[in-house]
Amino acid sequence: MNKLLPYILLYLKGLSMGGADVIPGVSGGTIAFITGIYERLLNAIKSVDLEALKLLIRFDLSGFWKKIDGTFLIVLLLGIATSVLSLAKLITFLLLTYPIQVWSFFFGLIIISAILVAKSIHHWKPIDYLALVLGIVIAYLITAASPATTSDSLFFVFVSGAIAITAMILPGISGSFILLLLGKYQYMMQALSDINIPVILVFISGCVLGLLSMARGISWLLKRFYNPTIALLAGFMVGSLNKVWPWKKVVESIIDRHGEAKPIKEQNLLPNEYLEATGQDPFFLQALFFIFIGIAIVISIERVANLLKVRDVK
Repeated sequence: MNKLLPYILLYLKGLSMGGADVIPGVSGGTIAFITGIYERLLNAIKSVDLEALKLLIRFDLSGFWKKIDGTFLIVLLLGIATSVLSLAKLITFLLLTYPIQVWSFFFGLIIISAILVAKSIHHWKPIDYLALVLGIVIAYLITAASPATTSDSLFFVFVSGAIAITAMILPGISGSFILLLLGKYQYMMQALSDINIPVILVFISGCVLGLLSMARGISWLLKRFYNPTIALLAGFMVGSLNKVWPWKKVVESIIDRHGEAKPIKEQNLLPNEYLEATGQDPFFLQALFFIFIGIAIVISIERVANLLKVRDVK
């Protein structure tokens, strides 16, 4: 049992990362960071290079596996895949059935995640504050300007995967939030729920390209400009709250190729304005409850993660 414990712990960390990547609030990178495997994950991703390819071509499987830290990666990825596939159907159902409560939960997740990420900067300098404000402004403008729906073509799914997966190695920004900005969050949740193999494979291909191409750049940026980068990410999360505000009114929609109406422009409303505009219950007390639940979960994850910073797979 003692020999299996490191693998079990690593698998649990993968489960946590996968759950974070499904929910637009906490990033898989943040979970990796607070569970003590962030640097090892980044190094493992970076190790998939030309030298590793040569080892594979020469059928030096032992050398290839050792170079890419294969045991670590496969156990972690199994945990991530288990979590993503099991949560996708549930999240899809909840978004359709209880939208205000679910978006309130996401709102709470993002608020506390931004605070925790910002806390990793112990000595703030003027450039850090500037980066924070810049992140807030950029994210707000993006969320205000971006449409709620985009092309469902396989090419755009590929591009979305390549962009969103970079969040997996960034402590502070959620890959699922990036999918929200790209208008592909609910689409990919539905694809996972339906086991849409072509869409899933194209998305994964984009993820692989994004990981291999961005790992070195992100590593360089964080090593040389850690505090401003983290401040920018925290600001980006604060600005993103505009996207997950629970009370919205559709002001413009289109009919997609399946004959379904999809919103392309929404207006944020206060709870009382939402009631007047839609005639629907704003569920204000429930929304507050789920905001606090989201905050409590992230705090709990951070505390549990501190207990898991032991016995990683060697």
